[in-house]
Amino acid sequence: MVDDAELLTLAQRLGESLQAKGWVLALAESCTGGWAAQSITAIAGSSTWFDRGFVTYSNIAKQQMLGVGAETLQQYGAVSEETAQEMALGALAYSTADISAAITGIAGPDGGSREKPVGTVCFGWSSKDGHILTHREVFSGDREAVRKQSVKTALTGLLKLTLGTDL
Repeated sequence: MVDDAELLTLAQRLGESLQAKGWVLALAESCTGGWAAQSITAIAGSSTWFDRGFVTYSNIAKQQMLGVGAETLQQYGAVSEETAQEMALGALAYSTADISAAITGIAGPDGGSREKPVGTVCFGWSSKDGHILTHREVFSGDREAVRKQSVKTALTGLLKLTLGTDL
């Protein structure tokens, strides 16, 4: 189980890495409802490396705030790597950030299907220097556990991207 202290440590390390590169971060969150941004803003001084977060829980919010295509949502669904990628790119486009992460998933306890069971979460990471990555996980546990694991995965991906290591 991921705990709050682990998320804060990860956010602190990410902040140090972003500051070393002179980069600023933006986040696009759905199933985590701003939890990743909360972890970031719990770090004193994060305003120097965190620009903004978008909480886009509905499909219309994803379209209006991040420019996710209606076609993407219709063809692949809100919980897809394609949507996560467009969310991450939108977070860059609608901010002053150099790097972004997106989280979209099914935290449960309802909403799952055979193709996308509860715990399915898709991630997108992008940077202004052209890196675009996506990833899909199926986490176990209750709603809180799925959401915490999602925040950890998003922040870990950002840290690895800033350090130039593989996801």
